[in-house]
Amino acid sequence: MPVTTQKLIQWKQAGRSIVALTAWDYAIARILDEAGVDLILVGDSLAMVALGHATTLPVTIDEMLHHTAAVRRGTKEAFVVADLPFLSYQESPAQAIHSAGRFLKEAGAQAVKLEGGYPAMVETVSQLVLAGIPVMGHVGLTPQSVNRLGYKQQGRTRDDAQRILQEAIALDDAGAFAIVLEHIPTDLAARITAKLSIPTIGIGAGPHCNGQVLVTADVLGLSAQKPPFAKSYANLHGIITQAVRDFSGEVRQHQFPE
Repeated sequence: MPVTTQKLIQWKQAGRSIVALTAWDYAIARILDEAGVDLILVGDSLAMVALGHATTLPVTIDEMLHHTAAVRRGTKEAFVVADLPFLSYQESPAQAIHSAGRFLKEAGAQAVKLEGGYPAMVETVSQLVLAGIPVMGHVGLTPQSVNRLGYKQQGRTRDDAQRILQEAIALDDAGAFAIVLEHIPTDLAARITAKLSIPTIGIGAGPHCNGQVLVTADVLGLSAQKPPFAKSYANLHGIITQAVRDFSGEVRQHQFPE
């Protein structure tokens, strides 16, 4: 049966871990879906892994819509969430509703994810939910704030940890159906997970979250450089490189086609 927001919340209550990965095209999405991944995130990380940018900031809403539509076509069971790209939702709740609505109407996304839990963003989440748009929150290390925060772990001081905890609670209260906790201390992630009524999805936040997400390029060994909390389960870079070399050799030696 297809995954829903209600099912994700039920899984938290039942203690069933949630598996999430990113996708950026039809082929990857179809593989993840067939492998039984619960949630597929069309992350703005595709700016880096698929489009070659140094950060997530340059990717546009039209590019994200294009990739989200491809991912949705490859998905039957997993729940598809699309990242709202930088400056497509920060100006006002009205802008966020318009941008998020495009992902649901034009690309078939089932929910959107946005970064931050400060008061204005909490109000935006509340307005999106009232408009019938499911929202996944994201606190801790927020990559769209790279120019202010960098990529270092967040929540290491008592004040920062308390701020992140309060942001997560506020997003829960605003109606978010789940929240990503990125690159924060394990004990902080455990505290947040215990406080919230909605699932926490960790990335570099330790084992006590209700689920885990990684960038699929990192999992498959395709990334030029992966973060310290990621793990590669294959070396597709090496496999693909060898396959291309084998093909090239056969063509040059007139062995292919036979």
